[in-house]
Amino acid sequence: MNIKPLKRFGQNYLTDSNILNKIIKEINPEPGDNIIEIGPGTGVLTGKLLEKIDSITAIEIDKRTSKDLSTKYPGLSLIPGDFLDIDLNKIYSTNKEKLRIVGNIPYNITSPILFRLINSNEFIKDSVLMVQYEVAKRIKENKGTKDYGILSILLSFFADVEICFKVSPASFRPKPNVDSAVIHLFFRESKISKELKPMLIKIVKASFGNRRKTLKNSLGNSIFKDVDFSNSGIDLTKRAEQLNPNEFVKLALYVQEEKKLLLN
Repeated sequence: MNIKPLKRFGQNYLTDSNILNKIIKEINPEPGDNIIEIGPGTGVLTGKLLEKIDSITAIEIDKRTSKDLSTKYPGLSLIPGDFLDIDLNKIYSTNKEKLRIVGNIPYNITSPILFRLINSNEFIKDSVLMVQYEVAKRIKENKGTKDYGILSILLSFFADVEICFKVSPASFRPKPNVDSAVIHLFFRESKISKELKPMLIKIVKASFGNRRKTLKNSLGNSIFKDVDFSNSGIDLTKRAEQLNPNEFVKLALYVQEEKKLLLN
């Protein structure tokens, strides 16, 4: 399928067969797996997956490849559209098998995709994704480092993250200007309740609104500007990168309790 990659879709087609085989080995597809591929493109990963299992679902925004993919791969259930707009719960509900989400994803929407996975963590088993190498490093970082931030904190509550291997720009068409990496996210049962999760996400994002400022300033310039955090038990003179994940939970629980008091 000789399709020109489009910049507006963030397309860089994988052309290295060795890397492709390593990805398949990492996914290790088995019969009965409920695999969702993000952006199959010309179908190089799709074809390899369907050599191992009978069927997969793929979500593709680029209409140019849809007909050819459906014709070439009878085992492919193709959903046209943007992955960010797809109801993953609906796909899960069809057979109640947890989702395995894979793909060489557009780097310009990596964060929104990861947030979608976090929001849908209860019905995702795992995810194998090609991402920018710098992003892969960022989501593995620990407290106090310059790359420690929103994604590393939030993912720590819902998944174990493994950086599988690095991928050079020469493995793609066209060559991206950055190194890439394949990551494997193993989702697990979280102690964060469904009720607390939205608040926790908002708190973490607000805290890193300006990572050079103290928590007092960052939270004071956010949607939480009317909340008095002085009794939260957290040192507000610290910067967000100095807090461990459990301290963000403490802040989220504090706001949740404050809101309950206001409603009573």
